[in-house]
Amino acid sequence: MNTEEFLDRVLQNPVNRAILVRLPLLDLRDAWLVSGALFQTVWNTLCGFAPQHGIKDYDIFYFDPDTAWESEDREIRRARAAFHDIDADIELRNQARVHLWYEGKFGTPYPKLTCATDGIDYFLMHSAQVGIRFVDGRFSLYAPHGLDDIAAMIVRPNQTANFQADRYREKTERWKGLWPALTILPA
Repeated sequence: MNTEEFLDRVLQNPVNRAILVRLPLLDLRDAWLVSGALFQTVWNTLCGFAPQHGIKDYDIFYFDPDTAWESEDREIRRARAAFHDIDADIELRNQARVHLWYEGKFGTPYPKLTCATDGIDYFLMHSAQVGIRFVDGRFSLYAPHGLDDIAAMIVRPNQTANFQADRYREKTERWKGLWPALTILPA
């Protein structure tokens, strides 16, 4: 699957399309629509499912060096207002802050990041390591492991320092129930 086909499939989901059009209006630094909203939409188009089938939420990553909770909360409220009419759970997260709360939530340390795509690099599986943004009238794709696993519906563990096999299994079990054609590689 090439970038053009990937984008064509991702944009079949009207929620993705609306987020990508409105996201630049928020004027957030280094903002990307990431992960499940993208690869799961592609899986849906490959399986003949409705584009929004099984998508739990739509994650937006951005990077602002201001790590104050109040700053991120302000941006979350702005995003909520910008996307108020979209019937989906849209979650905005400042990747500069993840190291501050991650260990408390997931029990393992998380490194300080330097940009939003660093956060994409730490997703638990290669197929989740994808982001799209719309800048200067064109789409930009970030996919450090390419698109082959997404196109082949293969879920492969990303063995980073923060990899958690139990979370990987939890996610892949849910996904296998929604997309039975998936090939899940062991952790």
